[in-house]
Amino acid sequence: MQLFTQFNTVENVLIVRLNGELDHHSAARLKIDWQSQLNKKGIKHVVLNLSELHFMDSSGLGVVLGRYKEVKQLGGEMIVCSINPAVKRLFDMSGLFKIVRLESDESFALTSLGGVAS
Repeated sequence: MQLFTQFNTVENVLIVRLNGELDHHSAARLKIDWQSQLNKKGIKHVVLNLSELHFMDSSGLGVVLGRYKEVKQLGGEMIVCSINPAVKRLFDMSGLFKIVRLESDESFALTSLGGVAS
């Protein structure tokens, strides 16, 4: 299975929706595409919606961690939402939830970033 990505912007928030499998085959392309989106004027925060992501390996974690660091340099925050149990377990084991906030869904994540409405 491959990875499909969707990027949307709501005010100063980049919404990243991933669908499929994020592994070493798709990680490099996602990194380039995501960095390109972050470089758009006015982006400060990221909401990462993983409701349709069915698999992720360590290379996928690396992409997420790298974009987290870029968002922090912008003075922003990254929020993960709608995560399935298998991918959540990987995030838990990696310790990523110690630095990245988890919210139940995209709408709540947007609202928690200062009243941004979806």
